[in-house]
Amino acid sequence: MKKHTFAIFYTIILILGTIWSLLDTFVIADKIVVVDETVANTSIYTDIESQPAASITSDSVVDVAALSTISDSTVNELASSSTSASVLSGDSDGSSEDPIITETSYQDANIQITIETVRAYNTDIYIADVVVSDVAYFKTALAQNTYGRNIKETTSAMADEHEAILAINGDYYGFRNTGFVIRNGVLYRTAARSGSNEALVVQADGSFEIVDEGSSDAQALYEEGALQVFTFGPGLIEEGEISVTSNSEVSQSMRSNPRTAVGMITPLHYIFVVSDGRTSQSAGLSLLQLAEIMQEYGCTEAYNLDGGGSATMVFNGEVVNHPTDGRSYGERRVSDIIYIGEHL
Repeated sequence: MKKHTFAIFYTIILILGTIWSLLDTFVIADKIVVVDETVANTSIYTDIESQPAASITSDSVVDVAALSTISDSTVNELASSSTSASVLSGDSDGSSEDPIITETSYQDANIQITIETVRAYNTDIYIADVVVSDVAYFKTALAQNTYGRNIKETTSAMADEHEAILAINGDYYGFRNTGFVIRNGVLYRTAARSGSNEALVVQADGSFEIVDEGSSDAQALYEEGALQVFTFGPGLIEEGEISVTSNSEVSQSMRSNPRTAVGMITPLHYIFVVSDGRTSQSAGLSLLQLAEIMQEYGCTEAYNLDGGGSATMVFNGEVVNHPTDGRSYGERRVSDIIYIGEHL
């Protein structure tokens, strides 16, 4: 009888512990004190509001159509379906105060965005070509404007709150307790993830750098002027070369998934990519397929962000893709976004 009583008691303890662990991981919000907020690298964002417009020159524009195509026959489908609409125009002199907005493009003196949808790997892929005059227009936002665990909003809600022109979901930092977090020049978290992981650093000149998280120091990156650090990964392209293989995959994920990634062609010229997946219409992408697409569009550095049900792109207030986790449709609430816009 005593053995049975102990077994029942032990089982109850295990069940309660499991429930608490799941609640703590996925549900219970935990607001955490900001690190170094009083000495943050935020002047670049406050200064941009008072600066005169610095129009984008045609030198910043890369002709995507002129890039070499991938030999893989499936990716050739992507290349053939791409149109000159993806090429940003350099004709504007930036003199107009009102932005020029269409369903697939945005242009003002400081920001140029072109959105295109391509079909490759049996998947719908949404590609935003972005050129900005200053890295201060490349911003991030936290759900409910608060840093912490399990504090979440949809990508579109955060985009609306911050008047984002273009937004994608970020690295879902709030899903875990480790991984460097620097956002808009504020250092929030210095604990590195265990194991072999890569982080994406956005520098003050608008350049991207992919670093090994285990051998890096968040405080040092911050003191060197890093404006953003994301910790999901892996890196897809480093110094122009694809850095993943057909065997690369994010832990516990399927080979083909909805994906979100961000890449740099040159400093201040970026590519945002979101793909559909897990549906009869769209299979999704492997990391290698995603990297090939980023390389096709000229990225010299590219980084994988949170995908699956989190993968979302918002442009001018509208969700562009079809978010799903394979079981239900609609946006997943996440911790953070990356966005292009005038305001923090």
